[in-house]
Amino acid sequence: MNWDWEKLKKQQRGRGGPSGGGVQPPDFEGINEKLRRLKNVKLPGGKLVAAALVLLWIASGIYIVDPDEIGVVTRFGAYNRTTPPGPHYHIPYPVESVDTPKVTRIRRTEIGYRSLSRDRNRPFEQGQTKDVPEEALTLTGDENIVNVQFIVQYMIKDPVHYLFNVSEQENTVKGAAEAAMREVIGKSKIDAALTTGKLDIQNQTLALMQDILDRYDSGIRVVAVQLQNVHPPDEVVEAFKDVASAREDKSRYINEADAYRNDLLPKARGQAAIIQNQAEAYRESKIRQAKGDAARFLSVVREYDKAKDVTRTRLYLETMENVLSSPDMDKLIMSDEALKKSVPYLPLDKLPLRQEGQTQAGPDQNQGQGARP
Repeated sequence: MNWDWEKLKKQQRGRGGPSGGGVQPPDFEGINEKLRRLKNVKLPGGKLVAAALVLLWIASGIYIVDPDEIGVVTRFGAYNRTTPPGPHYHIPYPVESVDTPKVTRIRRTEIGYRSLSRDRNRPFEQGQTKDVPEEALTLTGDENIVNVQFIVQYMIKDPVHYLFNVSEQENTVKGAAEAAMREVIGKSKIDAALTTGKLDIQNQTLALMQDILDRYDSGIRVVAVQLQNVHPPDEVVEAFKDVASAREDKSRYINEADAYRNDLLPKARGQAAIIQNQAEAYRESKIRQAKGDAARFLSVVREYDKAKDVTRTRLYLETMENVLSSPDMDKLIMSDEALKKSVPYLPLDKLPLRQEGQTQAGPDQNQGQGARP
């Protein structure tokens, strides 16, 4: 560096010179000498350091994709290729970079409530949640307000679409879930949402939500939609509880009536079958007995026509045999000669009993027919 020494000397004279008590000028020659020496200094390990830095930069392109991941390589921010699980290499930053989203992981988002995180200072309570009314309140098809809390489980179907077609993927899933649930609930009645229609609501919401995300080319597959809590607003929850209790009582009474009917009808059918079988058996026995009697009578008639005297005598003897062989009948056997000489027998010892029996039966008959003069 060239300095104007004449000009500096004039400035020093104007300030009183070196002996005049002014500021001493810097030694520029010494400074220039030191700078020249510093430039000439050569570090012996400079090349090694540069080579090490280059090697580290090249090695930074090595990456490993885990078994549950897919590697998505971008070159200058644009999609270039995908890589399967295992070790791979890409041109180091800033030329290429890689993202490794977990494609087998089931992600979860909550709508209408939030699960509270664990606090280190106090134990975590299972089921501890915080309501989010602006997400949960929904209008039903019959113009009732219902509080719907549910979760959505989803996973990455296409990592390229997931990373490049949609930003803020979790918020996108949450918005699609809210829109689908509000549309399905808006077509349903409150009774179905509170009682037996929950499964249909879940299935319809899942299908509609998947259709919305597919139209966005989001690369997301919805795994499940699960209703956690569906209840009316707090202001009218007691009235809905009364209605639900009445509905449960109705169902209980219907079930009890069905049980009584199911218990009574088989018994009645069994008794009817028994009576019907007995009647058929009685009818069949009477028919067969009548046929037998008719056949016997016809056979007797035929025999009677062949020999009337013999048949008449045989019938008389058989009849007398049946009558006289009865153990309840008192019999007195007498010959014809003895019968002609004997007085007719009258069983006087049995007459009082018969008259007494008629006397006892008489008042009852008179009471039934009324008094006579």
